[in-house]
Amino acid sequence: MTSTRWRAFAALTAVAALGLSACGGGGGNNGDGGSGGSASASFNAAVGKIYNPSDKKGGVIKIANSGDWDTLDPGETYYGYSWNFARLYGRSLLTFKAAPGDASNELVPDLATDLGKPTDNGKTWTYTIRKGVKFEDGTVVKASDVAYAVARSIDKETFPNGPAYFDAMLNWPAGYKGPYKSKGVDFSSAISTPDDSTIVFHLKQPFAGFDYLAQLTQTMPVPEAKDKGAQYRNSVVSSGPYKFADLQPGKSFKLVRNDQWDQSTDDQRKALPDEYDVSLNVNADDIDNRILSGDLDLDVAGTGAQPAALARVLNDPSLKSNTDNPTIARLWYTSINPTVKPFDNIHCRKAVEYGMDRVSYQTAYGGPIAGGALATTILPPQIPGYEKFDLYATPDSKGDVAKAKDELAQCGQPNGFKTNISYRTERPKEKATAEAFQQALSKIGIDATPKGYPQGDYFSAYAGNPPFVVKNNLGLVVNGWGADWNDGFGFLSQIVDSRVIRETGGSSNTSVRIPAVDKMLDAAQVELDQAKRESDWGAIDKAVMEQAVIYPGVDAKSVLLRSKNLTNVFVNDSYGMYDYMEMGVK
Repeated sequence: MTSTRWRAFAALTAVAALGLSACGGGGGNNGDGGSGGSASASFNAAVGKIYNPSDKKGGVIKIANSGDWDTLDPGETYYGYSWNFARLYGRSLLTFKAAPGDASNELVPDLATDLGKPTDNGKTWTYTIRKGVKFEDGTVVKASDVAYAVARSIDKETFPNGPAYFDAMLNWPAGYKGPYKSKGVDFSSAISTPDDSTIVFHLKQPFAGFDYLAQLTQTMPVPEAKDKGAQYRNSVVSSGPYKFADLQPGKSFKLVRNDQWDQSTDDQRKALPDEYDVSLNVNADDIDNRILSGDLDLDVAGTGAQPAALARVLNDPSLKSNTDNPTIARLWYTSINPTVKPFDNIHCRKAVEYGMDRVSYQTAYGGPIAGGALATTILPPQIPGYEKFDLYATPDSKGDVAKAKDELAQCGQPNGFKTNISYRTERPKEKATAEAFQQALSKIGIDATPKGYPQGDYFSAYAGNPPFVVKNNLGLVVNGWGADWNDGFGFLSQIVDSRVIRETGGSSNTSVRIPAVDKMLDAAQVELDQAKRESDWGAIDKAVMEQAVIYPGVDAKSVLLRSKNLTNVFVNDSYGMYDYMEMGVK
């Protein structure tokens, strides 16, 4: 936890001073000093510093995605890579600073002129919109465009993906369901816009970390007249330096320069390349090979090279010099769904905890260097409140058949049972994880059949859709989570709060339905004492693990491949991957 991040979680009694303590951080990093920039290709050259710093404009960056986007709509998207990428075509109220290393944890103004101004002890937050920011059609961006964007994002039937912070925290009118279903309803009790440059958020209760919500893509403005509901994903109106061209859903799209973007209004974006060419549904191994050959510049998913390329890359110094190995606040884990019988019995869930070979999980992700450290908790070590414990320790972390079978007997399934385990089809590491579960659990009599589903709607239609999970016997769901911001609330709230689970699908929480944990989250959210609050996050972690509804696998690392064609490359710690907004090309 950095001191900059902590400022947003200062005691609520001092919240009036919060904005002042973090002011002055709006300047972008120009890559021309103070960052340890280097043009020499070497291992980890883009970790904590800028590799090949440059201000040269022009050229095309070629990008591929092994699956489809969950959605390009900034009001709905929830993949980390998509949040990173969306800054090219949208401007949220705030953003994380475009800089390498710890500096990227700092919140700075983007569409807003400054950080939020809290009043009423942090229950009301006010932002001022920059003058001169325009949509791609030349229309001036107004506060009402941001208010509309946030209001539409809470409609989880239309937009099943995306975080639920605004829906839960703002003081919406009773029964309000967004501008489509509650057409014409005044929602100023939640968001008011006294003039074209001012937007005010009204919360149900104080929340000192609201600036972290203001950086979400859901605050990127949407012009109501151009909104097409669920189909807006194919016609997003840009407020950033790039706009969409030649968009072919499920296949490809391009970002080209937006001539209505004014550099004088934007101190974060360099906008170096002329164009980004993006290909979708490209085989993950082919992406690695094409980056290594120079035919492709970037794997947008940002989760690292696949197992097939890792041995080749790590054992060849010339190839390894074009890689980076950051440690990130991300957990690769598997959900154990209590809604799927017989996992409604805790002892059947504990059988999985004891029966799985944790080392095989790590191996599926590439081992300790490429994959990360063995995890026994939900919180990664980087998150304040992390406490090291292992409730289901096994010899050498390779499983304990005897204990697992004892748990099966206690749950009334001494001979085992059949279940399915889902994974994202386009992700070889997840498939390998599912197969590792299949092999390990077969030793205790559990027949776990891997089932692959597309990553684009993995949570909205499949693994995150409760009726589908039950109907298709998805007792286990291969999952992964990176912090929305590096704090206990930013990491835990969307994956362990039962209230974010939606029967229509789209929740990142597929298995944690513990009312006592919901109450613990509410108490921690408003706890004034820093040490106590951080202790609360650790207590929540343990409470969830005691119910055996999550199997922690690996505290993530990754081996990122960088093309020799790229300039201005650095890992943004807030996203745990390269900063897509600042890159250039030779």
